[in-house]
Amino acid sequence: MTTLHTPHTLQVQRIHHVAYRCHDAKQTVQWYEKMLNMRFMLAIAEDLVPSTREPDPYMHVFLDAGGGNVLAFFELPTKPAMGRDPNTPPWVQHIAFRVKDRDTLLQYRAHLEAEGVKVLGVTDHGAFHSIYFFDPNGHRLELACPDPDEQAMLERMDAVKWDMLNDWARTKKAPHHADFFHRREFTKAASE
Repeated sequence: MTTLHTPHTLQVQRIHHVAYRCHDAKQTVQWYEKMLNMRFMLAIAEDLVPSTREPDPYMHVFLDAGGGNVLAFFELPTKPAMGRDPNTPPWVQHIAFRVKDRDTLLQYRAHLEAEGVKVLGVTDHGAFHSIYFFDPNGHRLELACPDPDEQAMLERMDAVKWDMLNDWARTKKAPHHADFFHRREFTKAASE
């Protein structure tokens, strides 16, 4: 007998992997190994797409992003060069990875800059602090570390999330229920 599940009893366990396109699979694997110390897990290559049976040769590479998270890339040599959505600013679509603490974040920033990677930040997001940079494929990446007050800040954000979302849905203007979240960053920027 099959048990029927309602949407309330179904639960995703975690992200299995996130896949993006890359210009060159080997260069991408080597960059992520060198810059972010991600382990190359496996490669899959076929002449047919298994899900659609489309004749489209590809290389699909998988990297260990820590904590059971997997970052994957496709190289598609027969397709036109990849582009970006011209209607979406470059800062919107990004992949964020958590690091242990601020010291680790600063060590990554120093390492990336020493390797010639342009790094933006440290940006204070209230509950966490971040640096931003681009991989060789043009994908924006973020490394984030927790703030010492992370839990208290997240609890404050949780208390206003629905009010914020409902106000946004109604007005399409930034609600100010959580102005405290970026207060330190904006105060710092105003004094510089």
